[in-house]
Amino acid sequence: MNVRALLKRDRGQVTIEFLGMTPLIILTLVLLWQFVLVGYTFTLAGNAADEAVREGTAAVDRQAACEEAGRRHLPDAWEGGASVQCTTNGGYVTADVSLQVPVLFPGSVGFPFPGVDGHAGAVEEEVG
Repeated sequence: MNVRALLKRDRGQVTIEFLGMTPLIILTLVLLWQFVLVGYTFTLAGNAADEAVREGTAAVDRQAACEEAGRRHLPDAWEGGASVQCTTNGGYVTADVSLQVPVLFPGSVGFPFPGVDGHAGAVEEEVG
């Protein structure tokens, strides 16, 4: 068998192998992107809780200031499914922020199960 005949037999093999792997490559990229969104949502929930409790400790109307600050520090895409709850108990202010993790695109539909929670607390300041 000559070299020219061998080369003709293998023509297109790389293309076929790449096409066979393309769905796996795309699935891997989609899963990685979803994990990035989950991590970013955790970061947003923690930051919103920190900012909410910071505002709530020094305000006259703690509840309203706390909830407003928690929502203000969230991007618009995460605000829709956000829950911000602030409580004061025994001189301690806490803020709990719950966010839905978006599916692939922020601002789109979220996962149906409970989302990500962020929690923060600080000592109540004297307002005068």
